[in-house]
Amino acid sequence: MDPTLLAALLGGVGGATRGLVGILKALALHKKIIWRYYTITVICAIVVGVFTGMVFNYDARLSLLAGYAGTDILEGIYKSFKAEKVMVVKK
Repeated sequence: MDPTLLAALLGGVGGATRGLVGILKALALHKKIIWRYYTITVICAIVVGVFTGMVFNYDARLSLLAGYAGTDILEGIYKSFKAEKVMVVKK
């Protein structure tokens, strides 16, 4: 299977799983489910899964995790590669 397609599929599975957790929580709390938001979330998870897979040599496990974690994983990757640390000191 094409690595990009696999990364997209696994990212989508991760996002759908996270969304399912949200749906179950909404059902337990008797809240309205916004299907449009769920769909957008899964689409974003697919994109995040593909890009994370591309950056890290198409590791399927990371694409799945990236889809589940969503944008949280992008922030973590950014922070891990950020070389410069800034310290603010009060005088």
